Order: sequence, then C-alpha cells, then structure tokens
Amino acid sequence: MAKKFNKPKHQTQSEISKAKESIKIEFNSLLSFSFKYLDVVEDKFDPYSRGQDYFVVLIERLKELSRFTIQQFYSNRSQALRSHPIDWNDTTENSFGIPGEDQIVNTPYQFELSANEYGRIHGFVIDSVFFIRWLDPDHNLYS
Repeated sequence: MAKKFNKPKHQTQSEISKAKESIKIEFNSLLSFSFKYLDVVEDKFDPYSRGQDYFVVLIERLKELSRFTIQQFYSNRSQALRSHPIDWNDTTENSFGIPGEDQIVNTPYQFELSANEYGRIHGFVIDSVFFIRWLDPDHNLYS
C-alpha cells in the first residue's frame, strides 16, 4: 500500500486565512506618500505663495504621519489631524480631475497640516499609500 504524502502544515493555508493575513498586513502597513498625482498648476491650490515655513510644516507633517499605520490614519479622530473622507457635494470641485479617476480613486480623503494655519492636503489612498492631489493652504476646496 502506498504511503500518503501529507504537505507540511505551514504550506497549506485556506483562502480565508490568506485573505485575513493580507488585510492584517495592509492595515499594519505604515502610511507612505506619493506625489504622482500632485497638481500645483491649479491657482486655487497654490502652495508657493505661502513661503518656506509652509513647506517646513508640510515635510514635518508627512514625516509624522509616515509613522502611522494605515489603520491608525483612518481611525485617528484627533482635532490636530482632522483626517476624513471628502464629500464632493460640500466642496467647490466635483472630483480631482484625474483621467480615469473612477478607476483609480475609491474614496477622496483629506487631512490638516496644522490647526487651521496651514490648510489641508487632499488626495486618496491606495493600499497604504496616500496619493497627494492638492496642497490647499488657504482652505479653497471648501470656499
């Protein structure tokens, strides 16, 4: 009679276990940033008029947030961060204006640089990468 060959347990994993592991990894991944879709040509979202202090605060905020997991970013309700989805119905725009946006952007998102002084950053998240679309130092998305 032929011996049965059993695969080692560490090599067999159910599809549900794989899915749970993938979600766990994603939510425990550190947040990172991309400037791939950054639009600084639009006058409404012009960060250059703010001077070098603005850019120092921007870099410091991105550095601080890059220590967050994506789960911490989504669940943080701090008044200092004010991270939340964008409702286009409450804004001066109806989208980011990216070609193929409906295929790329799941939920538009924003967060503050600091308490009202330096405005917000608008973009969207894919996996654990926040793609920055607009730097909005003067809160123009909501004016």
